[in-house]
Amino acid sequence: MSDDLADRRGTRFDHADLHDARFTMVDLTGATFRSVGFHDVVMRGVEITRTTIDGEIEDVVINGVDVAPLIEAELDRRYPDRPLFRPTTADGFRQAWDVNERLWAATVERARLLPPEQLHASVAQEWSFIETLRHLAFASESWVGRGVLGDPSPWHPLSLPWDEMLPRAGVPRDRAARPSLDEALAVRLAAMALVRGVVDGLTDEQLDVRSAPLVGAGWPDEGDAYTVRQCLRVVLNEEWEHRRYAERDLAVLESQGS
Repeated sequence: MSDDLADRRGTRFDHADLHDARFTMVDLTGATFRSVGFHDVVMRGVEITRTTIDGEIEDVVINGVDVAPLIEAELDRRYPDRPLFRPTTADGFRQAWDVNERLWAATVERARLLPPEQLHASVAQEWSFIETLRHLAFASESWVGRGVLGDPSPWHPLSLPWDEMLPRAGVPRDRAARPSLDEALAVRLAAMALVRGVVDGLTDEQLDVRSAPLVGAGWPDEGDAYTVRQCLRVVLNEEWEHRRYAERDLAVLESQGS
């Protein structure tokens, strides 16, 4: 890249709408993108090296090749349980939740081997293990407690929405709280029980039943309506991805203690 560039190093764009923006001769070395939408983006003459991307990847064409199916196939190869988290039937959702409970039980037991203070530690500015449990409680409460069961305000005070969500009336967002592992687990397990209660009695016919429009401020948004299938798929995706992140970060914390 040319050295003849306007110096905008350290600039922050928070909650900014950059639709149809154009970047020409821009050096993004060391940039961080969080909760950013890259839809219908065109990149020409780019240099991408030593780059890490975690997120939902679909219809991504690089040098004429759609890489998304290749990535999906490789992830399924590495993680044989992963395809189960894309169920299409009621029995499939029950099986996925059975597997999810088993996998998370092992992850929690792994976390218990660390000193309690490390479970509040952030790795590479990501959520701590405790925060991850709190966020997954929020996801289940939101998409099953609110989205499926119709509770307008299903959240525990310790539940944690994603960082970039603007404050909403009645929705907790206490990032300063430091509950113990067992306290966070109590919230997490209560939220998991909501999901278990739904999937245990689920039928194929119920999967595509759409909820009444949601009532009251919160998440998902008031007035939205979703099918049971959509809500449960969101929860399963959250469960799978955040356990992957948690396992990744636990490995770093374990190495720091060795």
